[in-house]
Amino acid sequence: QVQLVESEGGLVQAGGSLGLSCSVSGNIAGIHRMGWFRQAPGKDRELVATISSGGNTNYADSVKGRFTVSGDNVKHTVYLRMNNLKPEDTAVYYCNLYSWSTGSDYWGKGTLVTVSS
Repeated sequence: QVQLVESEGGLVQAGGSLGLSCSVSGNIAGIHRMGWFRQAPGKDRELVATISSGGNTNYADSVKGRFTVSGDNVKHTVYLRMNNLKPEDTAVYYCNLYSWSTGSDYWGKGTLVTVSS
């Protein structure tokens, strides 16, 4: 059973920075992609950033240049560093793992990030 546990989000002022981490437990052998999605109130869940087990990254246009996703394959942890935060970044952030090997999709419970103006 794969489980994802995000670190606690928080409240930050616009222009500030915040880091999130997500620890994965369980059998995740094989090629996979990890990353972060977010869902703002009244909106659909959207991709923020992903990183493959090979290290390839992908970012939403809205966060390029401000957010950095990284991973530690040994610790089975994925990180999201968020700089120059904007009020529109306010959302519940979800950690995600997709296994290319099995086609399985796993999600954390989500953590709230609030950016005040």
